Amino acid sequence: MFRTIEAPGAGFYKEKGSKFLAYAYPCSNVDEVKAHLERLRKENQGCVHVCYAYCFGRKKEDYRYSDDGEPSNSAGFPIFGQIKSFDLTNVLVAVVRYYGGTNLGVGGLINAYRTAAKGAFENVSIIEDEERNDIDIRFSYAAMPFVMNAVKSSNCRIIHKDFGGSPSLRISIPISNQQLIHDLKSIAGVSLFN
Repeated sequence: MFRTIEAPGAGFYKEKGSKFLAYAYPCSNVDEVKAHLERLRKENQGCVHVCYAYCFGRKKEDYRYSDDGEPSNSAGFPIFGQIKSFDLTNVLVAVVRYYGGTNLGVGGLINAYRTAAKGAFENVSIIEDEERNDIDIRFSYAAMPFVMNAVKSSNCRIIHKDFGGSPSLRISIPISNQQLIHDLKSIAGVSLFN
Protein backbone atom coordinates (compact mmCIF):
# COMPACT_ATOMS: atom_id res chain seq x y z
CA MET A 1 0.00 0.00 0.00
CA PHE A 2 1.04 3.60 -0.60
CA ARG A 3 -0.39 7.11 -0.39
CA THR A 4 -1.55 8.95 -3.50
CA ILE A 5 -4.26 11.40 -4.50
CA GLU A 6 -7.76 10.38 -5.50
CA ALA A 7 -8.47 13.11 -8.07
CA PRO A 8 -6.86 16.28 -9.47
CA GLY A 9 -6.53 19.37 -7.31
CA ALA A 10 -5.21 22.92 -7.64
CA GLY A 11 -3.41 25.55 -5.61
CA PHE A 12 -2.54 29.20 -6.13
CA TYR A 13 0.16 31.58 -4.89
CA LYS A 14 0.87 35.20 -5.80
CA GLU A 15 4.08 37.11 -5.12
CA LYS A 16 5.00 40.60 -6.43
CA GLY A 17 2.63 40.29 -9.37
CA SER A 18 3.77 36.79 -10.40
CA LYS A 19 1.06 34.14 -10.28
CA PHE A 20 1.82 30.49 -9.57
CA LEU A 21 -0.97 28.07 -10.47
CA ALA A 22 -0.35 24.54 -9.17
CA TYR A 23 -2.06 21.42 -10.49
CA ALA A 24 -1.80 17.98 -8.88
CA TYR A 25 -2.83 14.87 -10.84
CA PRO A 26 -2.98 11.18 -10.01
CA CYS A 27 -0.55 9.77 -12.53
CA SER A 28 1.33 6.51 -12.99
CA ASN A 29 3.48 6.82 -16.11
CA VAL A 30 5.49 9.27 -18.23
CA ASP A 31 2.93 9.26 -21.08
CA GLU A 32 0.30 10.63 -18.69
CA VAL A 33 2.80 13.26 -17.47
CA LYS A 34 3.51 14.38 -21.03
CA ALA A 35 -0.21 14.62 -21.83
CA HIS A 36 -0.93 16.76 -18.73
CA LEU A 37 2.04 19.07 -19.39
CA GLU A 38 1.16 19.48 -23.06
CA ARG A 39 -2.42 20.39 -22.16
CA LEU A 40 -1.29 22.88 -19.49
CA ARG A 41 1.04 24.59 -21.97
CA LYS A 42 -1.77 24.89 -24.52
CA GLU A 43 -4.21 26.24 -21.93
CA ASN A 44 -1.67 28.74 -20.52
CA GLN A 45 0.03 30.17 -23.58
CA GLY A 46 0.88 33.45 -21.80
CA CYS A 47 2.84 31.73 -19.04
CA VAL A 48 6.64 31.84 -18.83
CA HIS A 49 7.30 28.50 -17.11
CA VAL A 50 5.61 25.15 -16.45
CA CYS A 51 7.75 23.55 -13.75
CA TYR A 52 6.90 20.12 -12.41
CA ALA A 53 7.78 17.05 -10.40
CA TYR A 54 6.46 13.51 -10.45
CA CYS A 55 6.97 10.32 -8.49
CA PHE A 56 5.84 6.79 -9.39
CA GLY A 57 5.90 3.37 -7.77
CA ARG A 58 5.29 1.95 -4.33
CA LYS A 59 8.97 2.43 -3.45
CA LYS A 60 8.99 5.95 -4.97
CA GLU A 61 12.06 5.05 -7.02
CA ASP A 62 10.88 6.59 -10.30
CA TYR A 63 10.85 10.38 -10.04
CA ARG A 64 11.87 13.50 -11.92
CA TYR A 65 11.60 17.25 -11.55
CA SER A 66 12.10 20.16 -13.93
CA ASP A 67 12.85 23.87 -13.44
CA ASP A 68 11.73 24.63 -17.03
CA GLY A 69 14.18 27.51 -17.39
CA GLU A 70 14.02 28.86 -13.82
CA PRO A 71 17.35 28.95 -11.92
CA SER A 72 18.64 25.48 -11.03
CA ASN A 73 16.71 23.78 -8.20
CA SER A 74 14.51 26.84 -7.59
CA ALA A 75 11.28 25.27 -8.89
CA GLY A 76 11.22 21.53 -9.63
CA PHE A 77 13.09 20.48 -6.49
CA PRO A 78 10.82 22.46 -4.10
CA ILE A 79 7.77 20.98 -5.88
CA PHE A 80 9.28 17.50 -5.49
CA GLY A 81 9.92 18.32 -1.82
CA GLN A 82 6.18 18.71 -1.31
CA ILE A 83 5.53 15.29 -2.87
CA LYS A 84 8.00 13.85 -0.33
CA SER A 85 6.61 15.96 2.52
CA PHE A 86 3.09 14.59 1.92
CA ASP A 87 4.60 11.08 1.44
CA LEU A 88 2.90 10.58 -1.94
CA THR A 89 3.58 8.60 -5.08
CA ASN A 90 1.88 8.07 -8.46
CA VAL A 91 1.41 11.81 -8.66
CA LEU A 92 2.37 14.74 -10.89
CA VAL A 93 2.47 18.35 -9.70
CA ALA A 94 2.90 21.09 -12.30
CA VAL A 95 3.16 24.79 -11.43
CA VAL A 96 2.39 27.32 -14.15
CA ARG A 97 4.07 30.71 -13.64
CA TYR A 98 2.85 33.99 -15.05
CA TYR A 99 5.59 36.59 -14.66
CA GLY A 100 4.57 39.74 -12.79
CA GLY A 101 7.44 42.03 -13.81
CA THR A 102 9.56 41.73 -10.64
CA ASN A 103 12.34 39.18 -10.16
CA LEU A 104 11.84 37.16 -6.99
CA GLY A 105 15.35 35.80 -6.57
CA VAL A 106 16.14 32.15 -5.93
CA GLY A 107 14.81 32.21 -2.35
CA GLY A 108 11.56 33.84 -3.47
CA LEU A 109 11.12 31.30 -6.27
CA ILE A 110 11.73 28.36 -3.94
CA ASN A 111 9.10 29.67 -1.54
CA ALA A 112 6.59 30.42 -4.33
CA TYR A 113 6.85 27.01 -6.04
CA ARG A 114 6.84 25.15 -2.70
CA THR A 115 3.81 27.10 -1.43
CA ALA A 116 1.83 26.66 -4.67
CA ALA A 117 2.50 22.88 -4.72
CA LYS A 118 1.56 22.59 -1.05
CA GLY A 119 -1.71 24.40 -1.79
CA ALA A 120 -2.57 21.87 -4.50
CA PHE A 121 -2.06 18.97 -2.05
CA GLU A 122 -4.15 20.71 0.58
CA ASN A 123 -7.06 20.73 -1.91
CA VAL A 124 -7.11 17.00 -2.76
CA SER A 125 -8.19 13.79 -1.08
CA ILE A 126 -5.21 11.65 -0.15
CA ILE A 127 -5.94 7.92 -0.28
CA GLU A 128 -4.26 4.59 0.36
CA ASP A 129 -3.80 2.59 -2.84
CA GLU A 130 -1.93 -0.45 -4.12
CA GLU A 131 0.18 -1.32 -7.14
CA ARG A 132 -1.74 -1.56 -10.40
CA ASN A 133 -1.44 -2.83 -13.95
CA ASP A 134 -2.91 -1.13 -16.98
CA ILE A 135 -5.01 -3.41 -19.17
CA ASP A 136 -6.65 -2.78 -22.53
CA ILE A 137 -10.05 -4.39 -23.04
CA ARG A 138 -11.71 -4.77 -26.42
CA PHE A 139 -15.26 -6.03 -26.56
CA SER A 140 -18.42 -6.30 -28.63
CA TYR A 141 -21.42 -4.01 -28.12
CA ALA A 142 -23.34 -7.04 -26.86
CA ALA A 143 -20.72 -7.54 -24.12
CA MET A 144 -20.59 -3.84 -23.15
CA PRO A 145 -23.12 -3.94 -20.26
CA PHE A 146 -21.33 -6.93 -18.71
CA VAL A 147 -17.87 -5.34 -19.11
CA MET A 148 -18.98 -1.98 -17.69
CA ASN A 149 -20.72 -3.66 -14.74
CA ALA A 150 -17.61 -5.74 -13.93
CA VAL A 151 -15.32 -2.71 -14.19
CA LYS A 152 -17.53 -0.37 -12.15
CA SER A 153 -18.03 -2.91 -9.35
CA SER A 154 -14.27 -3.35 -8.85
CA ASN A 155 -11.54 -1.07 -7.52
CA CYS A 156 -10.19 0.02 -10.90
CA ARG A 157 -9.90 3.28 -12.78
CA ILE A 158 -10.89 3.92 -16.36
CA ILE A 159 -7.93 5.65 -18.04
CA HIS A 160 -9.37 5.82 -21.55
CA LYS A 161 -12.60 4.75 -23.22
CA ASP A 162 -13.59 4.57 -26.86
CA PHE A 163 -17.10 3.50 -27.78
CA GLY A 164 -16.66 4.03 -31.52
CA GLY A 165 -16.58 1.25 -34.13
CA SER A 166 -14.83 -1.27 -31.89
CA PRO A 167 -15.49 -0.49 -28.20
CA SER A 168 -12.47 -0.50 -25.89
CA LEU A 169 -11.33 0.55 -22.45
CA ARG A 170 -7.95 1.06 -20.86
CA ILE A 171 -8.22 0.43 -17.13
CA SER A 172 -5.86 0.56 -14.17
CA ILE A 173 -6.48 -2.50 -12.03
CA PRO A 174 -4.97 -3.43 -8.63
CA ILE A 175 -2.51 -6.31 -8.96
CA SER A 176 -4.41 -8.11 -6.19
CA ASN A 177 -7.66 -8.07 -8.20
CA GLN A 178 -7.18 -11.22 -10.26
CA GLN A 179 -10.91 -11.97 -9.94
CA LEU A 180 -11.79 -9.08 -12.28
CA ILE A 181 -9.42 -10.41 -14.95
CA HIS A 182 -10.98 -13.85 -14.60
CA ASP A 183 -14.50 -12.35 -14.80
CA LEU A 184 -13.65 -10.32 -17.91
CA LYS A 185 -12.08 -13.32 -19.66
CA SER A 186 -15.28 -15.31 -19.04
CA ILE A 187 -17.45 -12.80 -20.95
CA ALA A 188 -18.03 -13.76 -24.60
CA GLY A 189 -16.64 -11.23 -27.08
CA VAL A 190 -14.00 -9.79 -24.72
CA SER A 191 -10.23 -9.63 -25.36
CA LEU A 192 -7.62 -8.44 -22.83
CA PHE A 193 -4.19 -6.99 -23.62
CA ASN A 194 -1.41 -5.76 -21.31
